[in-house]
Amino acid sequence: MSTASARNATLYRMATDSHVCPYGLKARHLLARAGYAVEDRPLTTREETDRFKAEHGVKTTPQVFIAGERIGGYDDLRRRLGKPVRDPNAVSYRPVVALFSMTALMALAVSQAAYGTPLTMRAGEWFIAFSMCVLAILKLSNVETFSSMFLGYDLLAQRWVPYATIYPYAEALAGLLMAAGMLTWLSVPVAFVIGGIGAVSVFKAVYLDRRELKCACVGGGSNVPLGFVSLTENLMMVAMAIWMAATAL
Repeated sequence: MSTASARNATLYRMATDSHVCPYGLKARHLLARAGYAVEDRPLTTREETDRFKAEHGVKTTPQVFIAGERIGGYDDLRRRLGKPVRDPNAVSYRPVVALFSMTALMALAVSQAAYGTPLTMRAGEWFIAFSMCVLAILKLSNVETFSSMFLGYDLLAQRWVPYATIYPYAEALAGLLMAAGMLTWLSVPVAFVIGGIGAVSVFKAVYLDRRELKCACVGGGSNVPLGFVSLTENLMMVAMAIWMAATAL
């Protein structure tokens, strides 16, 4: 096999009027970046796609061939090129890092706009309040899934099931009021109660009972493990409640 032919790749990908396969585009981009001369062969109809699958005995597209050898789909191509392949079941803290990074930057930006400097005490308060609001959004996007995960470890929810549904609304309310700096008499007890119960629940489940659970803190669809992150979320709410109560006196 010549060196030139070894750098030639043929890509079969679905590209119909109603659907363009995103992994086909990713595979084409990955091949081009790796220095392959790509012969792009779009499958433009469902019938053409089905014939291709039957002919090659495959169940999915795209399919990549390098120097006549079938490599497989997008993940197979990544493995062939020595690229990491994401495990959908792998533990990941990326959602949490992204969330808190953005809420911290938002707080600094608002402080800059309001006070002419990002480094203020109010920026710290906004960071916690904005974090509570964004965490609530993630929970509210699928309350049913969140509540099912939450019931696995929250002590109050296990005794009174409706609390698992109420929790994200309470967190959103407390976060909004704290961001606005209003109705402290309401936001402080709400944040203190839900944060306190949550902290005790997480500590018991993880550090006393040694259970391995997924964290419901960023909604029901994440693979963030229950532990430090959820405990921190709840302790932040408690600390914010105590701070706002102290400054209101």
